This record gives sequence, C-alpha cells and structure tokens, in this order.
Amino acid sequence: MADDWAFPENLRPDPRQVRFDLEAAVDGVVALRAEIPPDAFTASILGTLRSGNGIVIDDGLVLTIGYLITEAHTVWLTTNDSRVVPAHPLAYDQATGFGLVRALGSLDLPALARGRTAATDIGDDVFVLGHGGQPHALKATVIAKREFAGYWEYVLDEALFTAPAHPQWGGAALVSTDGRVLGVGSLLVGERVGDQTIQGNMVVPIDLLEPILADMLRLGHANRPPRPWLGMYTAQEDDVLIVGGLAERGPAEDAGVQVGDVVLEVAGQRPSGLADLFRKVWRLGDAGVEVPLTVARDEGPTRLRLRSADRNDFLKKPRLH
Repeated sequence: MADDWAFPENLRPDPRQVRFDLEAAVDGVVALRAEIPPDAFTASILGTLRSGNGIVIDDGLVLTIGYLITEAHTVWLTTNDSRVVPAHPLAYDQATGFGLVRALGSLDLPALARGRTAATDIGDDVFVLGHGGQPHALKATVIAKREFAGYWEYVLDEALFTAPAHPQWGGAALVSTDGRVLGVGSLLVGERVGDQTIQGNMVVPIDLLEPILADMLRLGHANRPPRPWLGMYTAQEDDVLIVGGLAERGPAEDAGVQVGDVVLEVAGQRPSGLADLFRKVWRLGDAGVEVPLTVARDEGPTRLRLRSADRNDFLKKPRLH
C-alpha cells in the first residue's frame, strides 16, 4: 500500500474533537498483504497478490475482509511504525465475507472495541480508518442501510453504505464517533442518493461477527451447513438476470449453462431479483442439492438440472503452522 498520500485535513477526523483516542484507533489498523498460489481457484479473479487492511480485535487476532486471504499461503501485516509481522490465515466465512488472521509474532497494538451496527442510522457521522495513521482516516456519513447482493452468490440482508469513498476500502475499519468498530470495508460502489449516484463504500456490519466468532476461531469457519454453490456469476440489469460468467469446472458450467443465458426460474419459481435468485437456490437444501434451472436463449427456454457444490471444496486450504 502506498503511504505517500493523505486526505486533506478538512476530510480527516480532528483528534481534538473526537470522543476517543484517535491515535490508538488508527494504530489498531494494519496493512495486510497476501500471496496466493498461481494455481489457486480464485487466482484468475482476485489475483495472486492482494493488499488491504486488517483490524486488531484481540491480542494478535486481526479481522479483515475474506477475499484478501482466500487461498493465501503467505500473509504479512505491517504496522504504522513500519514493523512487518507474518500471519496465518485462520478463518473465512463465505456467508458474511469476514476473514480472520492470526499474527505469528507480537503486534503490540491496541485492539479496537466492537460496537453495534443495529444502533447506527442513516445520516450518522462515522469514520473510515485505513492503514497509514491519521492521514488515512476519513470523515464519512452513513448514506444507506439496505440489502446487498453480489454476483459471486453473496447476499447481506442489510449492509452499510458510507460516503465519501475511502480508496483503501478492503478490510478498512468503519468506526463510530466513540471509536467502536461498526463494520469492515468490502467494496467501492456507486450508490444512488436522490437523483445522483455517488461513490461510496459497502461495509459488512460487525453485528454479523459475534454469533460466529467462536466457531471461526475453533473450526476455521462458521458452524453451519455449506450453502449450495452454482459457480454462476449473474448480473441484474433492470429486472433481467443475465449470466455474465462461469466458474471453471463449476456446477453451472458442467450442467451446460452458457454466458448470456437469462435466468427465468429456479425450481419452477421466477426470482424477483439477484438476492431472491440466490435465496431460492439456498432454500432447496445444503450443498450438493440438485437445482432445477430454466434459462432463456435465442432458441427459447432451456431447462437444466445443476448438481450444486460446496464452494470450499474448490479452494486451497491454509497450510498448518
């Protein structure tokens, strides 16, 4: 991550005006760099060198966004005082997107306390903290709380959206005016506000972490049955669901789904949108369940039967230390 830039002072939180120790809070956000094998399943999509942020939430325990560490074999953490510490990818939860890494050396950094996303409202003042100290801390506002669906078969019932956008969004800490973590930065998005579209960040709410944290530490994942995965990258354009890509050797490709197909029905039911498409698939059962799919092509409706899979079966597992 480049450190030779800074937000203008008027965009940063003023340490004299905030109700928490700003210096300690920004020191609790580290740079995260992950190296992924070239033959990893996600290498062609997410790359083999991934950089972002991590949030210290306990002694040596760092919370981040999971796509940074998926299939990583090497992880390095860098502190604001330029210390570099190796880390181990500990856990990744597909449903929420959270990732955890464990530092393999002493970080000696303050842990950030966790707040409650449920108590956060649209219009609230917040701060987005990236690695790099106070120059990389940004004053922001919650501009939306709503459902979010991602083409990679991902749904949050209620995500947070903030603006202005932080350029180091991946794994950044969204904190409240009292310095508590409200969520983890995930994406750069265009959000409609009134008659304008503005750039902002999509943030995974911290409230989703508490019910699964103990299992992630113990098992490396949340203790829930794996959802059926199709490997079908679908986009929504108005009310139309279009297949924009296919995971190589994934269930959709194996069943004959084609790029450009328009999804009409799942098990005989028409999905109302992208999130509803995924939920209809997930309601059919756990990973491995058969998914009847009707798609439209030039020649008309085509009915296919997909044998779903557990996405984790396609991913390289972390090496044990």
